[in-house]
Amino acid sequence: MAIESQLAVLKLLKVVKNDGTVTKFYPYKINLVLKKLGADQETSDAVFQYLYDQFGERGEVETDEIAAAIKECLVEINHEDLAKIFQNHADADNDSFKQATDPSYRLNKLFDRSDSVVHENANKDSKVFNTQRDLEAGSVSRALGLQMMPKVVAKAHLRGDIHWHDLDYSPVTPETNCCLIDFDEMLKNGFKIGNAWVDSPRSIQTATAQMAQIIANVASLQYGGCSANRIDQLLAPYAKLNYDKHMVDAEEWIDPDKREAFAQKKTKKDIYDAMQALEYEINTLYSSQGQTPFTTVNFGLGTSWIEREIQRAILQIRIKGLGKEHRTAIFPKLIFTVKRGLNLDPNDPNYDIKQLAIECSTKRMYPDLLMYDKIKEITGSFKTPMGCRSFLQGWKDENGVEVNSGRMNLGVVTVNLPRIALEAQGDKDLFWEIMEEKMDLCKIALDYRINRTKEAKPENAPLLYMYGAFGKRLNKDDSVDEVFKNSRATVSLGYIGLYEVCTTFFGSQWEDNAEAHDFAESIVKYMSDDCKQWEKEEGYHFSLYSTPAESLTDTFCRADIKKFGRIKDVTDKEYYTNSFHYDVRKHPTPFQKLSFEEVFPKYAAGGFIHYCEYPNLGQNPKALEAVWDWAYDHVGYLGTNTAIDQCFKCGFHGDFKATAKGFECPQCGNHDPQYCDVVKRTCGYLGNPQQRPMVHGRHKEIASRVKHMSGEMIKNAAEHEKAKQSDAQRVVG
Repeated sequence: MAIESQLAVLKLLKVVKNDGTVTKFYPYKINLVLKKLGADQETSDAVFQYLYDQFGERGEVETDEIAAAIKECLVEINHEDLAKIFQNHADADNDSFKQATDPSYRLNKLFDRSDSVVHENANKDSKVFNTQRDLEAGSVSRALGLQMMPKVVAKAHLRGDIHWHDLDYSPVTPETNCCLIDFDEMLKNGFKIGNAWVDSPRSIQTATAQMAQIIANVASLQYGGCSANRIDQLLAPYAKLNYDKHMVDAEEWIDPDKREAFAQKKTKKDIYDAMQALEYEINTLYSSQGQTPFTTVNFGLGTSWIEREIQRAILQIRIKGLGKEHRTAIFPKLIFTVKRGLNLDPNDPNYDIKQLAIECSTKRMYPDLLMYDKIKEITGSFKTPMGCRSFLQGWKDENGVEVNSGRMNLGVVTVNLPRIALEAQGDKDLFWEIMEEKMDLCKIALDYRINRTKEAKPENAPLLYMYGAFGKRLNKDDSVDEVFKNSRATVSLGYIGLYEVCTTFFGSQWEDNAEAHDFAESIVKYMSDDCKQWEKEEGYHFSLYSTPAESLTDTFCRADIKKFGRIKDVTDKEYYTNSFHYDVRKHPTPFQKLSFEEVFPKYAAGGFIHYCEYPNLGQNPKALEAVWDWAYDHVGYLGTNTAIDQCFKCGFHGDFKATAKGFECPQCGNHDPQYCDVVKRTCGYLGNPQQRPMVHGRHKEIASRVKHMSGEMIKNAAEHEKAKQSDAQRVVG
């Protein structure tokens, strides 16, 4: 029988792993091993002939049987040398796994600071005691977690084929990832934290104080980010209570024609103070994980004078900055909603708020933007992301009521796309074969994430499950699956390095190649289609997620340098490109970049964001507005990366220079974090790399970013794009 026919038969086999996990038989994996051993084609054909003779008529085969058969065949055809290398490779793999699952080994690596985990999260200061304790516990959890999960998943994670996110918390504890907190339900109905029952607030100051307590508690009961949706509309009823109280006072003490103005002025002061307190409270909080809670607040849709005042206060406070030095606040991440007819155009009623948002972005990078109509189109309903970029899909409960707040994500597993391309060596058929195997592997991992998370009890995280944060109030003996099942929660398949994949097949300048772009799109669609099929099979929403890859940009690339060496424009950069993003080293206009990227979120609706890189735009806010306005009909979620670094020694404002030791003032050379404020977009969130250094790969990626255009060029390009759009519409008409 021809070798092709034999392989077709072998592909029908089910492979039973040592832990009982069942997978398909993938001949390419054996081919790669044999190539690594130095076997020629004749030897490879002989091995597959042997495997066919041994197992061709069986329905399933165990992993150990396959390994034994390969060794037997190599010995039979007088390749004892290859058989020995094969066995040594297997022994080394087992030794590596034993080491990785040894808590003592992991702790020793942490204590001598040789473990990159100390820089994995730019929001964690590894010098302080509570963070150190969390890192110590996390090191043990990583070792134990690898023992708990399916061995095929654990080994793939250790090899760098896939990445199990947040291994320092999951699966040892059945925690959830990120969520959109149901603040509305909690503030209206009260909640319990610790020993205290907290009643509904009677002022906006109390409401924001309660929000800070909820955020701190939620952040300690999960491991990802948390968000507040439509905070201006959420807090307006509590500010109205302030207004009502001031009107009562006014009726007693103020002339009738001045009462309204008095009450509004007092309420505006209350709103400002409350929002300022919330900003300071979030930035001074530490969760039990030793970090400031990853917090996002969304605003911009409110139209009443109180809602507008809340929006205005959020932006004014952020523009002012923190403390006496007016440093840029890292948290909460601000997301401003732009909506046609509300605040997009000069004649819209809230256009003045948009102008303030533009000023804020030029000075503090935030707010990022949600384009109302595009978010509805991509995700099925309007809502803010959970944390930095994880989006829920439109969902209705059993009564047909749309539900967004109170929903959550159960975790992420990310696939290393560049490795698949490198292993395929230009063979697209092989690329898709490897993709199929990696998707099956990710499915096994994600299934385990779901099942492990379902083992939690409501009393493990009372605020989440019993007191409203997750939108329902379960009893302590209820199944937590009540808030997960029927696609209420998401579980995410992540990906990284689409740029490197296409560079491998088409060369490093592939962005203008239509065939290459179609290939990139087909990859993301392939993963999206798998997620949809998994959801049909299981009833949980598997979402495709464009991984932020704060440390993974480094981890995957380092693993592939070790495996494949330094490959130009792929591994030699020492970082991988986030998700579907344009190569950060190139100079497209913002409009070219966004046009290139805009097709991908419709597939990766479970998580996405677009960025543009700008010089300091403080003197040219209209340039930024030109991009925002053009982007409204093209992308759903847009971030501003601009130069806002400050030197407190010489007074410099702008872009600090990246060096091997960090960032330094280009004017005086200062790099002391005590006397400078360096703010860079780390991934979805901002970070201060001088205060909390990041992994090497992320530092390299940030240092490689180039500005897309000057302010004047952006305005000119915007006019050109607008003219092109008008011409196209006339042609269609």
